[in-house]
Amino acid sequence: MKPTAPDIVRIEKAIRNIPDFPKPGIQFKDITPLLADAELFRASIDALTDHFAPGEVDAVVGIDARGFIFAAAAAMKLGAGFVPVRKKGKLPFRTHEQTYDLEYGSSTVAIHIDAVKTGARVLLVDDLLATGGTAAAAATLLQKLGAKILEISFLIELGFLGGREKLKGLPVRSLVVY
Repeated sequence: MKPTAPDIVRIEKAIRNIPDFPKPGIQFKDITPLLADAELFRASIDALTDHFAPGEVDAVVGIDARGFIFAAAAAMKLGAGFVPVRKKGKLPFRTHEQTYDLEYGSSTVAIHIDAVKTGARVLLVDDLLATGGTAAAAATLLQKLGAKILEISFLIELGFLGGREKLKGLPVRSLVVY
């Protein structure tokens, strides 16, 4: 089902802003009201997957942790597998790892070495694009595995942080941009 402009407006209105969380100066985008509303949650999944039909995507990859929610539902809708990209040390099998810079320090994400086959058509999904480091690291991991990234889709993008710059050359789409 194709989302409509009113669907996107309703999705945006359901995202609650929490000032000064988790620390002063941060405007946290709380998606729990959207998740609690079955119709809006379904509309968000429809919007994240509307460029694809079942059979066009081999795997939907979700980024730890809130990205798992959207990616798993998108995988079900598209009849595709679900693949998690997790924080270092959370996956039980052999992994590829990618370290990326944070505002203060660095972090590492990992994917199983056999998570997707070479040439697999992949939709990478996360809830939020901020500075782009995590998504860029996940994309690098998928490229190491030889996956074809069809799109990187986000529920929310904080455009003022410039995260798209780290994803240059990759197809990026966000439903709601602040």
